[in-house]
Parts: sequence; structure tokens; C-alpha cells
Amino acid sequence: MKTLIWRKEMNRLTLVLPTLEHKEMILDYKKEFIENGDSMDGTAGLRNAETFEEWYSAICDNSKEDTVREGLVPATTYMAISKDDGGLIGMIDIRHYLNDHLFKFGGHIGYSIRKSERRKGYATEMLGLALIECAKLDIKNVLITCDKNNTASAKTIIKNGGILENEVPEGNRITQRYWISN
Repeated sequence: MKTLIWRKEMNRLTLVLPTLEHKEMILDYKKEFIENGDSMDGTAGLRNAETFEEWYSAICDNSKEDTVREGLVPATTYMAISKDDGGLIGMIDIRHYLNDHLFKFGGHIGYSIRKSERRKGYATEMLGLALIECAKLDIKNVLITCDKNNTASAKTIIKNGGILENEVPEGNRITQRYWISN
């Protein structure tokens, strides 16, 4: 695997699979996003889940090919936890393969960082850790997309070796498609 470009930011986070014990931490994460009107990318539908238990059941089902819900692909959702204080910094979702929609607009990885922790290099480290998980899943070429207006996300992708392939218009939005060789 190639050497990741990020340096000083590394080793502050660990990726952890959510469990029922993380309920309050995850609900607090959701609350911060809703209060700030932010998009909750990489959370496997947390914003729209009526209860934590509903969301947790869905991510468990969707983590395996034989139980993935209709219209979705298998995916693994992680929490990015601070090694310093155990706080939930961000969430990241790795799709094990792509369907047509994900190939055009969604990519293999979606992620978000809570607003109170942005601009600290966490997204770069979190994406780097997710690329390690992609390698374990034998995903050799990782597609990551972002809105053209999301320059912070584009910088994060580029810092991790992302190469812009193209831009895909959809309505008023333009999706940038980046590939990372893993």
C-alpha cells in the first residue's frame, strides 16, 4: 500500500465499530449536526432514523451481503474516536463495492466530522484510516466523491492521494469524482 501523505495529524484517531453502548455518544453527534443544519455524510442514514435502535439494526444488516437491505450495497460504518479523550470526532462509511448510483455520485466512502472538531486535520486522518480498511476489503481503486463547492473535502481527498477523474452535473449540483489507488 502506498504511503499516505498526511503526517502530523496521524495517530490521533481510531476507527471503532458502533455498538449499543455508544448510543448516547452517537445521538449527541446527530444532535450537533441537526442543530447546525449540516449534512451527515458517512453515517448510514443516521439523520433519518427515528430511533438509535432502528439505525443500529440497519447498519448491522447492511454490513453483510446476505442481510443488506434492498437497494443498498454492503457497507461498514465506523466511528472516528479520539485517542486522547474517547470523544466521537466523526463517522465514516465504507461501501464494499459500487452500484450504478454510487459509481456516479457516492463512491466507496462517505464521511463527516462534527462541526466543533473541523479544521483540525481529523478528516484527513480519518480518510487515511478508512483507506487501510478498504485495503483489507481488497478495494484496490477507491472512488471518493464530493460536491464541487466542498473545497475542504476535496483537499482532504487530495491529501490522501486522490486524483480528480471528472465532474458529473446533477441538477444544480456538480459532483467531483476522485480515485485513490490503494
